[in-house]
Amino acid sequence: MVTKAYLEKLTYDVIGAAIEVHKEMGPSLLESIYQKCLEHELGLRGINFVSQMTVPIIYKGITLESELRADLIVENCLIVELKSVQELIGLFDAQVISYMKLTQKPKGILINFCVSNIFKEGQKTYVNHLFRTLPEK
Repeated sequence: MVTKAYLEKLTYDVIGAAIEVHKEMGPSLLESIYQKCLEHELGLRGINFVSQMTVPIIYKGITLESELRADLIVENCLIVELKSVQELIGLFDAQVISYMKLTQKPKGILINFCVSNIFKEGQKTYVNHLFRTLPEK
């Protein structure tokens, strides 16, 4: 069962994996390079994920065609969106929040590798109404 404590630990582990990738590769490479490295690092840590999953749009009971793709869905409960940009903009927040809503996931992380320190300035976390309904432990 997914709990708030489980999601907090998973978030910590994913951000730790991203920090390790950033430490090894440095800032300002292409997003696709970081994605491959992070996938490998998550695998080394025994963390399950799905990469580049199509995000469905369900409207009035009908699944509409979608070209939306989540970078990573970790342990089937956490959206992880990766960027390598000089500045995070509101569109990226909307992207993570949209993916969380459309996939019914309670938490998301936006990670930007184009920074000097991921922990301090390169990640943002998001929760939604589903997170608030989860048990603590």
